[in-house]
Amino acid sequence: MRGMIPHHAQALDMTALVPARTTRRDLLLLAERIEVAQGDEIAWMQRWLQDRDEEVPMVGAGHAHHGAGHHTLMPGMLTPEQLAQLAEASGPAFDRLFLEFMIQHHEGALVMVNDLLASPGAAQLTEVYRFASDIDADQRADIQRMKAMLEGPLAAPDER
Repeated sequence: MRGMIPHHAQALDMTALVPARTTRRDLLLLAERIEVAQGDEIAWMQRWLQDRDEEVPMVGAGHAHHGAGHHTLMPGMLTPEQLAQLAEASGPAFDRLFLEFMIQHHEGALVMVNDLLASPGAAQLTEVYRFASDIDADQRADIQRMKAMLEGPLAAPDER
């Protein structure tokens, strides 16, 4: 649970780049959906940990930096070089990188959920099992959506 907070926070760092770097309506909507979903999930995980008097990773501006020390080991997280590459891109190049990197990021989250569900006793609580299952379903749907967006034309803005 603690590892997923900085993982989700990095996704928020990525989505924060979208409005200034694309004109694609579908990408803006996707980023907004990811931002809302993962922001809500971070809040749920923080409450869950607080209710159990567990350490709660802090997130804020530059979200992923607060997970330093953990995120380099978490599947799917972007390297600082990849984040810089994404931040420097714009237009169709940004669109493609964002989709490729967010697919990578989401696939890492699926690995984390799978590891959680495979750990003996880790998802015994109904609320944790339901939460992990929701993340799995949401991220799989996002991956399919992003793969379809990558297969379409990336150069024609505002029409999608």
